[in-house]
Amino acid sequence: MRNLTKVIIALFAVLAVSCTLDEVKDRAVISPVGAPVLTAPETGASYVLKPESAAAQIERFVWTSADFGGPVEINYTVEIDKKGNNFANVQSLGSIKAENQLSVTQEAMNTAVLNLDAIPFTPADYDVRIKAATGLFTPMYSDIITITVTGYTTENPKLWIPGGYQAASGYGSDWTHSSAPQLSASGFGKVDFEGYVNFEGTGAKYKYSAQPSWTGTNYGAGADAGKISTTGGDIDMPAAGYYRVEVDTEKLTQKLTATAWGITGDATPGGWPTDATPKPDIVMNYDKDTKLWTATSHLKAAKIKFRANFAWDINFGDDGADGTLEYGKADISVPSEGNYTITLDLSNPREYTYTLKKN
Repeated sequence: MRNLTKVIIALFAVLAVSCTLDEVKDRAVISPVGAPVLTAPETGASYVLKPESAAAQIERFVWTSADFGGPVEINYTVEIDKKGNNFANVQSLGSIKAENQLSVTQEAMNTAVLNLDAIPFTPADYDVRIKAATGLFTPMYSDIITITVTGYTTENPKLWIPGGYQAASGYGSDWTHSSAPQLSASGFGKVDFEGYVNFEGTGAKYKYSAQPSWTGTNYGAGADAGKISTTGGDIDMPAAGYYRVEVDTEKLTQKLTATAWGITGDATPGGWPTDATPKPDIVMNYDKDTKLWTATSHLKAAKIKFRANFAWDINFGDDGADGTLEYGKADISVPSEGNYTITLDLSNPREYTYTLKKN
């Protein structure tokens, strides 16, 4: 009986080996044959992306099927990189399985080009290709086309102000973009820039730059006072002081207003300004290291505002009582009577803040 069992086991082993060998013998040999061909769009296509159309399709990429020599599931990816970068920093516009087209939204394309250091609202050229992958073989790639894309940002555009005044004024090394003060536009795509800059020393010069480097558009001196130019030389620094700087890059104008800051209101010892006491403000002092205006004073449980130059032309209130300042808005409440350290921070353009700290 024991011998019979051994015979049966051996017979099944022979059959199993026979079936396996037959399967291997009859199995199709799969090897890559042909890469996909990108048929749409064509080289030279141009796209201007807009934030209000972020969810809309900007393009439908179409290609022929890759041929791996057998029935395998293929995953296709639309890849993009800067023109001439050989896809060293490849970004994906999207992927799809077993299909020959992919719809790409404006938002997806904009995200990709921003990841490739696109300058918003400025056209640039990019290479696009199709990647075909199975997970079993080395991926195959289509031909490369070149497209032009103008991306966008929903962040406020900035201007940097590098110059020979920086070291003396608390902004790091002279002519260094990374530590230079900035101006901010009122919204994306806008051309009205504003911010505050401390100028110290004499005889220095500066420029405005649309990027934190010299590679973007740079604005120098214009032919007339109050004008700037994309072809002009360095701009002469104004007299030493703390300035509100306003620039319009469409009208090519600049306006610099010297400011000295104070605190007024019925919470202050001097009260609100009157004809008899036009300048009752608590005078604030500027520290170029902290970039803060500061004052210490006894305040009543009443109201205050910040204003420049003992006048109402430039003044800040706080709508919403959230510590964020707005020009000409609501009086600021002092919660209780006491001695306070008050700070005013104008170093972040269009994001001005203050603090009231009871001592």
